[in-house]
Amino acid sequence: MDLTTPFAGKVALVTGAGHGIGRAEALELARRGAAVVVNDLHRGAPTAAEQVVAEIRAAGGEAVAAHGSVSRPAEAEAIVTTAVDRFGRLDILVNNAGFGRVAPIWDMADKDWEAVIAVNLTGTFLMARAAARVMRRQRSGMIINTASEAATGDTYFSAYMAAKAGVIGLTRGIARDLLRDNVRCNAVCPRAFDTAQTNVAAWEKLQRFNARYGVAMCGPHPMGPIPGTAAEVAAIVAWLCTDDCADMTGRILIAGCGEVGLWAEPCPVSPLIDMDGWTLERLHAVRHHLTRDLANPFHELPEEAWAEIDERYRDRIDNGAAAGASG
Repeated sequence: MDLTTPFAGKVALVTGAGHGIGRAEALELARRGAAVVVNDLHRGAPTAAEQVVAEIRAAGGEAVAAHGSVSRPAEAEAIVTTAVDRFGRLDILVNNAGFGRVAPIWDMADKDWEAVIAVNLTGTFLMARAAARVMRRQRSGMIINTASEAATGDTYFSAYMAAKAGVIGLTRGIARDLLRDNVRCNAVCPRAFDTAQTNVAAWEKLQRFNARYGVAMCGPHPMGPIPGTAAEVAAIVAWLCTDDCADMTGRILIAGCGEVGLWAEPCPVSPLIDMDGWTLERLHAVRHHLTRDLANPFHELPEEAWAEIDERYRDRIDNGAAAGASG
């Protein structure tokens, strides 16, 4: 396999690609030979999407901007149509557009919940649906969705957690639906600490918290030995689209901070069977078998640990995590 230009002759579409991880993904796919449709909202002149297009063209690649919100059905369809009208096909869709609203569940406004679900989950669905119609006709294609380790646990981020957990389920569903059409769908949980929303200091704070309290502040385990970059995430996304991963679909990967790895598939832990069906009394009798390993490390955290979690909540607001949006 030619790793220099494995996507020569192919067409990629990246949503929310005017900044951060999406921009890095668009640039990497273009550098590896793909013609790229760069999607982002229509803001400024030139827009962020147009600036990325200019970067790609300056480096000798092909690209076109497609403005519009992934959360609106007609606009999502139009973004995919741009790829087909301009380049004649669509081989790769990277659903990157997303954002979060920071708030504890008791303070979360309806509009914030709805906005986060609309872009992160509904937007991923709308773009995948439009792309799937094209890829089924081609009998080929690759869809990469953007999930998050926050889906497994975070504090003051419940809307984002719910949306990204939904993306994981959606990814597995898309993969099954399109299996017979030679279209693959996987998801990444990106780790990048060089974007507008986060930085190396945030990674260092997460590392210190884990070292001090023995539990990851966000997700199931620490973020990896080095601060991740958008370029590293982009490389992993591009690799998922190569023939190296031809047999991989419906999978979730950790991507960044010097780490790449498959999430384990969900399955029951310590299952028990009762041929007569379960009753309250029978469940009480086997409770130790079912719950013996369910200690929650957060129950043991001292007050100073919760103070650090609250400080991260305030930092997220200060760094724009409560307001920024792509797509």
